[in-house]
This record gives sequence, structure tokens and C-alpha cells, in this order.
Amino acid sequence: MPNRLQDRTALITGSSSGIGRATALAFIAEGAKVCCADLQPGTWREAASDETNGPTHEVIQQQGGEAFFVKCDVTKAEDVEAAVKGVVERWGRLDVMVNNAGFALESRNPAPIWHIPLELYHKTIDANVNGVYYGVKYASKQMITQEPLQPSGDRGWILNAASVFGLVGSPYCSSYCTSKGAVANLTRAAALDCAPYRVHVNAVNPGYTATHMTDPAFGNPEIKAQAEGLHPFRGLGRPEDLAKAYVFLASDDAGWMTGVNLPVDGGYTAR
Repeated sequence: MPNRLQDRTALITGSSSGIGRATALAFIAEGAKVCCADLQPGTWREAASDETNGPTHEVIQQQGGEAFFVKCDVTKAEDVEAAVKGVVERWGRLDVMVNNAGFALESRNPAPIWHIPLELYHKTIDANVNGVYYGVKYASKQMITQEPLQPSGDRGWILNAASVFGLVGSPYCSSYCTSKGAVANLTRAAALDCAPYRVHVNAVNPGYTATHMTDPAFGNPEIKAQAEGLHPFRGLGRPEDLAKAYVFLASDDAGWMTGVNLPVDGGYTAR
């Protein structure tokens, strides 16, 4: 029976849909306990591979897993801090923090930088950068005080949602590229801060992935076909593809990894 994350406690932001939801379900399947954090518990309808409906934490509970929901707006530092404290109050420690919440507003109306409204830019930075920064800050503050897990000696795992567009540029999404580039380097910097305490800090960098966030763009068959063709493997990633990467990075299998930006992109960044 899978148990790579047996009894580890996890907090996953943006867990009500998409990659966050898939990651929460994957963590539970590997033996973890999960705090599902989001603006609301309800889910978006996802790909056909997601055969379960209802709030993520309720689906987990119905399957016999241990989970609870906390309302969390990641643009508010106090919400993120409270979510971390809530996990510690309930389970005594926080082992894994997945800073997944974020969005790509430009997917609805792609445009060159001179046409991007400043309001859209600031909203993107607030969620995608500040939200991740708060998550890293408060999770690491907790983790460095915890007793190391044995036999690894690790105190925690912080996992950030970056993007291939944190590693390479792309036209018509300058705000999103800016935000994910910041997350990529925040991951490296925080990894150096946390390394003496045996707290891992890594990031997952998805290519184009089929979720509700990309639906506005991929509802156009021409745009979808173009995106699929950018990946050497052809096609789009699935939330489950990213969830597997998060499980790996949160497990002892990645025991000698920190400060890594891991592309899960069907070969996008190999071009």
C-alpha cells in the first residue's frame, strides 16, 4: 500500500480545484493528513479523470482520509499565518506546505505588455508572488522549530507552484511570467535560508495544463492546438501529472534535493 507520506501533515493552498485538488487527493493516497485551504471549499468541474465531485476535504473524508478545510485568501498574510497555526493546533506540526494558489489572468485576454492594465499586473503579483512568499515565510518559521523526523533528520518540505514561464519567457503574458520568475528565485533563496535546519524548499514548474484556469484560452480549438504543439510530447499536462511531482518532492525519495525548480512540462523547456 502506498505510504511515502505516511502520517505527514500537509497544508495545500488552492486545494478546491485543479492541481491543488489533485495534489490533495494524491497526498491522501500516500498516507498524509491534509488541510485544504482556499477561498471556498467548493470545486470546479474538472477533467473527466476526476470522477469525484464535492469539496476536496469532504471527498477525502468520504474515502476514509483525514482532512479539514480552512478559508484562506493568500493575498492576506494574516490568513496564511492563521492556516499554518491551524494545522499545528490540530496535528502538532506542519510537515509539508504546498503553495499552489494563484492564477493566470492573461489567459482570458492575452496582450503585449503595453496593453496590460496595471490592475491586472498588481492582482497577479499579489496572489502569485506575495501569496507564495507568505506561505514560505510562515511555514518555514514553524518548521525550523520542529523536531526532525527520523531517520531522515528533515524538519519540513515547502513546495511552490512556479511555471515553465518562470524559466523561459512567453509573449502576451508578461505579468504571469514576472510572477513565476519571482517564485522560481524565491525558491532558491529560501532554500539557502532553510538548508541549515533541514527544511527542503523546491518548486514545480508546469507546462500548459488542462484546468479551469486555462479553460478560457483552450476553449478556442486553434489556441489549444497551438499550445499542444509547443510540447514535444504533444498535448497538455493533467493536474495528476503535477500531483505526482509534488508527492515525490514531499517524500524521502527527494531527500537530497532543495532549491530545485522541477519542470513537469512534456519537454517544453527542452526545446
